[in-house]
Amino acid sequence: MTTTGLPDFIASDLSRVTETLQMLAPRWNVWVLMTLAEKPLRYREIKRTLPWLPDGQLHPKIVKLVDAGLVERREFEAQTVLYGLSSRGRELLPVLNVIAAWGSSHLEKETVLDPATGHRVPKPVPRAQDIEDTLMLIAPRQATPILWALRSRGASSAKAVAATAMPDRHLTNVYQPLARLADDGLVTKDRDGNAELTAAGRALAPVYQALSAWAAGCQPAEAAAHPVRAPKPAQLPSGPGAWATARPRVSAVTTAPSRASWRSGDLFSHTAPARPVGVTPAGGRSR
Repeated sequence: MTTTGLPDFIASDLSRVTETLQMLAPRWNVWVLMTLAEKPLRYREIKRTLPWLPDGQLHPKIVKLVDAGLVERREFEAQTVLYGLSSRGRELLPVLNVIAAWGSSHLEKETVLDPATGHRVPKPVPRAQDIEDTLMLIAPRQATPILWALRSRGASSAKAVAATAMPDRHLTNVYQPLARLADDGLVTKDRDGNAELTAAGRALAPVYQALSAWAAGCQPAEAAAHPVRAPKPAQLPSGPGAWATARPRVSAVTTAPSRASWRSGDLFSHTAPARPVGVTPAGGRSR
């Protein structure tokens, strides 16, 4: 883990969330997990559900999800193999529901004509697609540390964000991820040119709450008691290099972190602000 000036419990929480996002983010991983949510299936049954994935893509994904401990491979007699969610994979389903809810509320959607009313209405989007599109916004390595920095500091200059989220890197490295988060509708600039979270960015709180509780090995029912964002912005030390981002992302989380390291008051507050009435949903590419 990268040495940081963050309190250990916050740095560990941030690192676990980042690793979990890295594990889920590869395209179609969520589709595979959602396909296995109902019951264990044979490989050919999974392939029938996801016909656009050739064997060269589908099989390696299943293998990696098995290695990550989210999917179980059970071999029976007569060379019968079933793939199903592991206990950790099943515990992840409520987390995916929270991510899907954010995507449904805040991601842009195409509209189609409703023959019954003659009005254009949002085109229905599969839950797995809502989840995957949301992960596209928050899974890039520096996205979550930057969102955490802005939640903690409030409106901040790029220099202040860089000092908090990536103090071991040059200041110029913060501009590209900040611009991407702005394009995605999670960050905006105030009248003084400082970056701050949009309503959609602040509404990610339940997503981070659920991810953090799951990554710490807690039961889904315990997530509501785990404030993943500090209810009050932390007082951050001044000066460059005082804080650091999460460690580099890895391909998978294969073991559940110790429950003893899970503490209240970690990364983000679980209380999400109400979505502003009459404001166009922000935070995502058109689909």
